[in-house]
Amino acid sequence: MHRSLRYLRPTAGRRLFSSSKCVRSDTLPKTIRQLLAEGPRDVQEDGSKPDETVVRGWVKSVRRQKKIAFAQVSDGTDLDARGLQVVFERPELAENLNIGTSVAITGSLVKSPGSGQSLEFQARDVNIVGACDPEEYPIQKKSHTTEYLRENAHFRARTSDISRMLRLRHAAKRAFDDYYELNGFINVHAPIITLNDCEGGGDVFRVLPDSQKTLSTSEEVPNSGENSSSDFFGSPAYLTVSSQLHLEVFASALSRVYTLQPAFRAEGSQTNRHLSEFWMLEAEMAFMKDLDQVMDVAEASIRHTLQDSRLRDALYANLPRSSTDPLPVEKYLGNKWPRVTYTQAVEDIRSGLGANSIQWGNSISAEQERWIARQYGRGLPVFVTDYPTSLKPFYMRRNSSPNDDPIRSTVACFDLLVPEIGELAGGSLREERLEQLQEAVVKHGLDPDQYKWYTELRRFGTTPHGGFGVGFERYISWVGGWENIRECIPAPRWKGRSIL
Repeated sequence: MHRSLRYLRPTAGRRLFSSSKCVRSDTLPKTIRQLLAEGPRDVQEDGSKPDETVVRGWVKSVRRQKKIAFAQVSDGTDLDARGLQVVFERPELAENLNIGTSVAITGSLVKSPGSGQSLEFQARDVNIVGACDPEEYPIQKKSHTTEYLRENAHFRARTSDISRMLRLRHAAKRAFDDYYELNGFINVHAPIITLNDCEGGGDVFRVLPDSQKTLSTSEEVPNSGENSSSDFFGSPAYLTVSSQLHLEVFASALSRVYTLQPAFRAEGSQTNRHLSEFWMLEAEMAFMKDLDQVMDVAEASIRHTLQDSRLRDALYANLPRSSTDPLPVEKYLGNKWPRVTYTQAVEDIRSGLGANSIQWGNSISAEQERWIARQYGRGLPVFVTDYPTSLKPFYMRRNSSPNDDPIRSTVACFDLLVPEIGELAGGSLREERLEQLQEAVVKHGLDPDQYKWYTELRRFGTTPHGGFGVGFERYISWVGGWENIRECIPAPRWKGRSIL
């Protein structure tokens, strides 16, 4: 039976609907993070022992002394990379513990008399769930190179840095979800397999069955009347590069939609900013006339995540316990992020980096993007708007220009540039005018029949609309401080390499 929704009287800053109160399952054992959040229970003033519980996790380190032993145990949920300190007053209990051993330890959570942690776990009994040979275990208590961890990718999630990245991804997703829920967006799931190339760049992965037996030259595709001699779906199909075109379908019915899902690009770039499989957070909004509105939403959503307490908890996990320095993200929460047109940016690049560094109509290089972020943002993200039509995909709305100059034609779009990373997000107003869109499809060398469904959205109840996409791994890299986005995704793939 579905839980009913309770209607709340609308008030400023308050959701209109609230679901029934969530209840934690009694069948699941408590995680270390949950135990630490609850703290010691039933500790009596007379010194009687508190209630016993069981801690489950993996041993991160072991220290043995003559009369006592210590172990750091983590189950991955605790934000402190060191884990929970377990004290063995009977050191023989720790005899068979090694780094990587999975354990279930019975004992009591108590206040710690030592420095470095406020709580510790006093062990009464130890059950070794899974032994781990310390001589063969690839992950030791030392620093490992990035390449070594990629070679041992099935274990790299057990390292402090990668587990922190995974928790940060989790926290960031929840923070974005919270913003969109609060602002009336519907989360949708767009197709992963598509029949078109959203960006028109051609760097797509084609989808084919593994065995030719799947394809029958004598069978017809149901309801199509077409012979499927070579394509499983009756026509060439690809892994999506972006969900944007399909989000426009959903936005034309639901007004505001968003998604966070994988995208794929078959390009050979080996830079620290590119992956062949990556995740995109994309949003689309109907009844959106002004590019500034789209940028406002993009900026507000990212600012919201930077202020989210769960995301900040994940960030603090990487700082020393004694640190009182503000989070790196604090500097991004002050002034409104600057906005500059492509034309002005090009003029300034030519003044600052040399007249031959760029011409109007050229793409802005990654190095130039970082220069713009430093020059305009002074450490803040920067929106660069209104790029030449020739540099952008067919679906972006063309701006009106003086004397309708085709050479200086621009589209209503933006790239959001951040220091050190370069492009973090991109968006635009979409071309809602049927004739202009059909003309753009042809000019970009695309098949009008393939995009008929897309252009038909403009024939029946079209609206001004716009949206944007945020590269999720680039966002994690920017916020978390990783230089290479290959360390910002659980299983990175790039040309010549597929981990896991």
